[in-house]
Amino acid sequence: MMSIAKGFIFKRMDSPIHRLDPRIKLLMSIGLFYLALSISSIFEAAIILSTIFTIATFANITNRLIRTIFIALGFAIFIFIINYIVGYEILLALQLSLRFITIISSTSMFFLITSPDELELVMKWMRIPRDFVFAFVTAVRFVPVLIMDATRIMDSQKSRGLELEKGNIIKRIRNFIPILIPLILTSIRRSLNLAEAMESRSYSSNNPKTSLYELKLKTRDKIALSIILITFFTLVYLLKYII
Repeated sequence: MMSIAKGFIFKRMDSPIHRLDPRIKLLMSIGLFYLALSISSIFEAAIILSTIFTIATFANITNRLIRTIFIALGFAIFIFIINYIVGYEILLALQLSLRFITIISSTSMFFLITSPDELELVMKWMRIPRDFVFAFVTAVRFVPVLIMDATRIMDSQKSRGLELEKGNIIKRIRNFIPILIPLILTSIRRSLNLAEAMESRSYSSNNPKTSLYELKLKTRDKIALSIILITFFTLVYLLKYII
């Protein structure tokens, strides 16, 4: 479970990609996501995955991205088997599986190189309502925390003799009840603490909100934007008219 969380948890690092403006990183991820959706052959999937790994190399997150792909590989195999059983050809079923891996990789890479604070600044820059921004950023921050809580509770219950891997499917589901109840109580307690913290900081006030940081494009961001646009349109042209 922690392996899944680490594939989407931001870790502050000093790399050319991490130093970019978050709007540039969002645009890059959207472009890769679009290219992943438009995959129509295995060779195209290989090209896009190579592009993603090239960016991940510059960002020093290759190992964490590979961990995410290994986790997604199980679902990709399931997609391949289902499509093959339904009647799709082997190459088409493989293509759909690679498309899933590419989509997961592009999404995971964005969260690995963008902090929740940067994500909040981007959403505010897009004029998204404040309450929605707060709810989304809070979810991004606390989902990994909940996974860590669940892992800690599972280890504690296992040390007390709880066996999660034994029995039929019904018994295994029942075995998770001693894990879900403490997890729900912990989540409720954390949400109450968060509500008190918000109230003490006058979150409900209608006064204009200010931010310590402002998004400004620097020279490196403009250079990166030019490279991203050129690479994106080049790949679109190659995938559509040449390959």
